[in-house]
Amino acid sequence: MKTIILAGGSGTRLFPLSREQYPKQFIKLLEGESLFQKTIRRSLIFSSQDEIVIVTNTDQAFIVSDQLAQIDCQCRVLIEPEGKNTLPAIYYGVQTIVEEHGHGTIAVLPSDQLVEADDAYRQAFLTGEALARDHLVVFGIHPSSPHTGYGYIRPGDLLNGGHTVGAFCEKPDPATAEEYVRDGYLWNSGIFLFDSPLFLDECARHAPEVAGAFSLPLKDAYHTTPGISIDYGIMEKTDRAAVVPFASSWSDLGTFDALYAVSPKNGDQNAVRGEHIGVDSHDNLIIGNRLIATVGVSNLAIVATKDVVLVADRNDAQHVGEIAKKLKEAGDERALIHTQVHRPWGSYTTLEDGERVGDKEGSKEGGTYKIKRVSVPPGRRLSLQMHHHRSEHWIVVSGTAEVTIGSDNEPFLLTNGQSTYVPAGTVHRLANPGLLPLELIEVQIGEYTGEDDIVRIEDDYRRV
Repeated sequence: MKTIILAGGSGTRLFPLSREQYPKQFIKLLEGESLFQKTIRRSLIFSSQDEIVIVTNTDQAFIVSDQLAQIDCQCRVLIEPEGKNTLPAIYYGVQTIVEEHGHGTIAVLPSDQLVEADDAYRQAFLTGEALARDHLVVFGIHPSSPHTGYGYIRPGDLLNGGHTVGAFCEKPDPATAEEYVRDGYLWNSGIFLFDSPLFLDECARHAPEVAGAFSLPLKDAYHTTPGISIDYGIMEKTDRAAVVPFASSWSDLGTFDALYAVSPKNGDQNAVRGEHIGVDSHDNLIIGNRLIATVGVSNLAIVATKDVVLVADRNDAQHVGEIAKKLKEAGDERALIHTQVHRPWGSYTTLEDGERVGDKEGSKEGGTYKIKRVSVPPGRRLSLQMHHHRSEHWIVVSGTAEVTIGSDNEPFLLTNGQSTYVPAGTVHRLANPGLLPLELIEVQIGEYTGEDDIVRIEDDYRRV
């Protein structure tokens, strides 16, 4: 069995833990691993490393590569030129698998779900594999509540351990959800299993504009194909759909209430990650990177990151994404990134930024400053670049830095406690030639310190 893992998309429902450029599948929420890494381990039950294809986007491809390396796993990574929803992503993955391995059975797994890979999970996949030659199989979850945030599936006739699909149902209102649960409907998990020839035939039949687009070169294919989900594009139209229920523990962790449900609790039924002191406080989800003290509160989600503090009733936690939406509409970068920003070459954390004020003959001299902690793993380097509006001071905290300043100058080395200065308008580069991580403090000073003031001259990662 081959496996496609969908690892693109943006995340706002767990804001401020997740951000658009660092969605929930990459956050290490439970047991020191991300949902993406847990999905990889689960896919290895039925597929070897070289039989797993990951579909992601340009912004997150390096996160995928880093997290694969952390669990010592090498898989094929496909980068979409632009996001066009799940059907084009799956078609791209299927096309690649068929070209490299030939036709066969393919599983499709979202990377942002928490699923227990127990015997029930294995048996459901074996049942689905037996049906996959003649059916496009979707896995259904027995509802634990009349949830209004999931699509539902009405099972039809019995079918060798599964059912034909009677109907796909949109996310319901509360009364309809209760009716669905009473009538034995299943949640749509978004996990699929099919034989590649059947998928390609059904796509050509029901979504010919997608199938036709992928006869073109990749960039043209994505420019041409409509953005459409596999549910709308194929599953709701085909007469070859089947649903296989499985009884394994499943959660899409789409809300803080869902995260609370799967997290370990203390004696007060508080789920805590970080440092917490509570007085008469119970049934709370508390996550923070500093001491959080509570008095007389219950049923809250309290999440403190370095730049945002969220306090929400757990019953209303599904509306958290609206906060990220408002920030994005206001042009606030906190909707997009954390204070720690991941890049292909490593990461940086903004420690402080603000206006630089000085007295000059009684007037205020404007400007800005920013202080960062820069981390570069061994063997990686930043682009050869320059800035029009800021100078930079670099102070090495640990490791060895290879520094190039000036286009005609040779690189030189800096070690712990040593520093250098990069004037504005000067071509420069930072690299880590050593065997240990490089950590340095960067102090930026200038009239503007935005990230768009970067002119890349050479770049190992082919960024613009």
